[in-house]
Amino acid sequence: MKIKEVVNALEQFAPLPLQEDYDNAGLQVGLTDAEVSGALLCLDVTEETVDEAVSRGCNLIVAHHPLIFHKLARITDENYVERTVMKALEQHVTIVAMHTNMDAARGGVNFMMAEKLHLVDVDFFGHRQEVEGVEGGEGVIGRLQEPMAADDFIIALKETFGVEAVQANQLLRRPIERVALCGGAGSFLLNEAIRQRADAFITGEMHYHEFFGHEQQIQIAVLGHYQSEQFTPEIFRRIIQSKYPGVRAVLSDINTNPIIYF
Repeated sequence: MKIKEVVNALEQFAPLPLQEDYDNAGLQVGLTDAEVSGALLCLDVTEETVDEAVSRGCNLIVAHHPLIFHKLARITDENYVERTVMKALEQHVTIVAMHTNMDAARGGVNFMMAEKLHLVDVDFFGHRQEVEGVEGGEGVIGRLQEPMAADDFIIALKETFGVEAVQANQLLRRPIERVALCGGAGSFLLNEAIRQRADAFITGEMHYHEFFGHEQQIQIAVLGHYQSEQFTPEIFRRIIQSKYPGVRAVLSDINTNPIIYF
């Protein structure tokens, strides 16, 4: 099985035209004509990630976040991006990113978050599009199987996503049932979640001033960017194993979250 066949399977699930204009998803480093020895699946790519791929016999890394996000004028040892590119080339490791196209695709990042929360009747909200027969949307909205008090809801989020703390506004004094969410930096969807009459909105990042003015209107819950997207490699594994069960697809053991909580 060639690397390009694995990449094609991922791009059929989440076509690259679904990505945002600012994004740089797709092939990042290396060649795709080689036989795939294994795929290491992760959120971010660092030098340590390339070392892990080599040690586990994988010549393909599938990441959520692009290693190369801004154009590179040169390849030196000046920063971790350039050093990682050099190491990947030296070790003949191909790097592919599935970023905002995987955020948008049906069954992608937001649907995985909803699945982990056991939401039902899940569908897109916000802007929708269809590319190459694949539906895409900005966020998803669904229902809890049973309404929950706000404090129980926050505790459930902490347990499900394994977070040290959840940033929240004033606890809602009504049961939470209708939940909207957007992984990563999704605060731009807060007002749309309110228009959709969601009881709660979950995302990975939100600015300080965006918390104001929504007391008893909607329960805001911010998990952290990494934490909200941490299950994305599981999606990659499902896609690869479904299409090519003979390809070894392994989840990275490295936590690449650069933010430490004390």
